Amino acid sequence: MKLDQYQVSAFSQQPFAGNPAAVVPLESWLPDKTMLAIAAENNLSETAFYLPEADGFGLRWFTPEVEVELCGHATLATAHVLFNELDHAADSIRFTTKFSGDLFVSRDERGICIDLPAHAIHETDIHPAIGEALNGVPSAAYAAPSWVYLFDSEDQVRALAPDFRALLVASDLPVIVTAPGDEVDFVSRFFGPQVGIDEDPVTGSAHCALVPLWAGKLGKTELTAKQLSKRGGDLLCELRGDRVLLRGQALTFLRGQIDVD
Repeated sequence: MKLDQYQVSAFSQQPFAGNPAAVVPLESWLPDKTMLAIAAENNLSETAFYLPEADGFGLRWFTPEVEVELCGHATLATAHVLFNELDHAADSIRFTTKFSGDLFVSRDERGICIDLPAHAIHETDIHPAIGEALNGVPSAAYAAPSWVYLFDSEDQVRALAPDFRALLVASDLPVIVTAPGDEVDFVSRFFGPQVGIDEDPVTGSAHCALVPLWAGKLGKTELTAKQLSKRGGDLLCELRGDRVLLRGQALTFLRGQIDVD
């Protein structure tokens, strides 16, 4: 069986930047083990699979090791494929997901906007072993679906050189690090050896926790953000009630077919 596959750089307008995601259109769901094998073969942080439904599309995401509950950049990449490669006529798309409910994506002159659930976040104790594994000195810690560790400056976040094996032992959850930005409202990095991704280039789902955090700290609901990975990525963010809106650009890098027995 041959399947079309696209590789899209999300949250970037430039090749070799942003977060690459594979997008595989389906007519019916493949077995989970097959989708996981495809994701492992792609060896990208996420591979998205989607198929048409009555009034939208079903959507699932896999890392090379696990299926995940929410992925922002691969949702953006999937919408980009539908809008720009497959000529989806409407300016909005409804995605039905297995774990995160319905997600809505739209496009306008500023790019593609994905509508995601805001995550509850509250301050907690700093775990010394996590701080040691990060090779940095955080000023505060927060609990969300991932740990969020706050640093005082962008330079501190940029300079972190984690010991990923130690981080895997120290934490059962991925770790987001964040700080005020020099030219944007906030910066971040995402470390997820627990899900097979040592450092993710740009993590939309992390901003489901970061946007409520920084909206509270800065007293505003519209924010600019940058993820400080090697590839880097830029996001326009908005907190709207219990939803987080993320706007970004995307670029198709590869169009092809894969063979699946």
